[in-house]
Order: sequence, then structure tokens, then C-alpha cells
Amino acid sequence: MEMAKQDFKNNLPHQTGGIYLLDGGAETTMIFHENLELAHFAAFVLVNTSDGREALKRYFRNHANVAVRNHVGFIFETPTWRASADWGEMLGYDAKSLAQVNRDAVELLEDIRDEYAGTQSRFLMSGCIGPRGDGYTISLAMSAAEAQAYHTPQVKTLAQAGVDMVSAITMTYPDEAIGVVRAAQSAQVPVVISFTVETDGWLPSGHTIGEAIEIVDTATGDGPAYYMINCAHPTHFWDAITSGGAWVKRIGGLRANASRMSHAELDDAVELDEGNPLQLGQEYRQLRHIIPSINVMGGCCGTDHRHISAICDAITIDIAA
Repeated sequence: MEMAKQDFKNNLPHQTGGIYLLDGGAETTMIFHENLELAHFAAFVLVNTSDGREALKRYFRNHANVAVRNHVGFIFETPTWRASADWGEMLGYDAKSLAQVNRDAVELLEDIRDEYAGTQSRFLMSGCIGPRGDGYTISLAMSAAEAQAYHTPQVKTLAQAGVDMVSAITMTYPDEAIGVVRAAQSAQVPVVISFTVETDGWLPSGHTIGEAIEIVDTATGDGPAYYMINCAHPTHFWDAITSGGAWVKRIGGLRANASRMSHAELDDAVELDEGNPLQLGQEYRQLRHIIPSINVMGGCCGTDHRHISAICDAITIDIAA
């Protein structure tokens, strides 16, 4: 039975409330648990092989099952973090084949979503946008206009493929985030911006999280539906978001690492640091006590469905109470 297609663009997590889960670290799971090679950390190439598609299906089913068991929502995030022009060219994809793999990624997750028709969980589809450069450093700083031009093809393709929203993950500086937001506004698709920070809680650009959010909001008319933080351990940004400020209310989601390693240490690591799933769950719970607007929760490097389950268990204790 195919799940009827619905338009959720006006019923996103920040509008409806309730808990929504995300997946964990797809790329690290594929490399370390599925033993698959990912050149340039690009998971989108898996969409083009039968083994890759099956691995992605197992991965997303494991996460969606956590949501179904706990009667909470789930956001399918397409494995397209690297599926933009520069990365595609390095992997042998031209504009046409890159657009097709973005569409195929949406279709793959739609097929998985259809399997959960009739459950009590609510499912959304998000098209994942990654940085033009590295997710940890700024190798090529673009103006907002340059960033809009670069990201528009992928944003437009994902929007036309029927995603409910797009999410720009691991943004390292405000101008690129502004460009993504403007591309999404032009494509008339809701957009989420997720910044990454170093161990000191500052973006690689040297901006604080609050400064970055205020810069993007000012430039785009409060364009993002909400903001997230990803690819950092909660202790790395704890002080920043507990210090207060109006911008804190704009944070609606987290995709933290379970590892306390810095980005440089993660780059050099030859073994996966999975951290402590139970401890990570408790840290999410504490952060939600401080920032109740956080209702979208997933993981990043080194996390998988076990971490997401621990996070869900920790936060639903408060809901049950």
C-alpha cells in the first residue's frame, strides 16, 4: 500500500510541535559498519548500486523503527550531503547525472517511507544540502550571491522532487548559509540551516552561533524555518547556547556527535569513536530543559540508531511524566 503524498510544507516541526527524530551519521555507519568505501565521504553514490541501496534501506529502516516504536515523528534526510557540483565533478558526475542521483535519493526514501503507512508516526522528507567545501574548515569562502548560484541547482532539483524541506548541514560560515536560504526561497521550499562549531563553540569562520544566526536572519528576513547545530559534541557548544539571548529560541534541532574529539582529531582517526549513547541521550535531555524549542533530534559522525534510540528514551521520560 503506497502512502498518499501529502504537502507538509506548512506543518513542519517548528510549527506543529512534537518530537521528531533524525538519523545518525550515515557516512560513518556506511564506512565502519557496512564496510563500504565512500570516496570524499559521499554517501549519495550508494544510490546507484544495489548493494548501496540495500545498505541505505537497512540504515534508514533501523532509525525509522525507533520513531515508530516510540510513536514520535521522523524526518528522512536524503544522503545527498555531497551531491553538489564540485563534489560531483570529483566523483565523475556531470550536471545531468548529479540531478538524477538527487532525484533517485528522494525516490529511494519515499519508497521506505511508504512501508510505514498506517503507523502512528508522522514522516517528513528533507533534502540534504552540504557545504561546497569541507565540512570542518573554510577552503573556499563564497559571497552570499556566489553561494546562492552554487547551491541553486541542487536545491531546485530536490524541491521539484517533492521534499517537504531542505536542510543545509555543516555550514561553517554565514554567507554560504545565506546563499542556501535564498536559493530555497527562490525554489519556494522551507529551509533549515545547521551550523557546525569547533570545541570552543565558535564556527570555523570565527563567528559565535548567535552572531551567525543573527546575520542570516537579518539578510534573509528570518528565512530559515529553524536552525540546528551538528557535527560537534554537546560539551563543545554547551556554554554558547546556555548563555542566553533571543537567538537561542531559533534553535529547533540538534545532530551532535557522540565523540568529544575535535574536527581535526576526527579527520585523523582510523577507528570509529562511538562515544557513549546513554550519556549522549542525557545530554540531549538536559539541553531540552534549557531550550524547549528543540524538538528535532538526530546524530552526526559516529552515531547510529542505537544513539538515536538512547536520545529518544531520555527525552520521552519527560514527556511521559
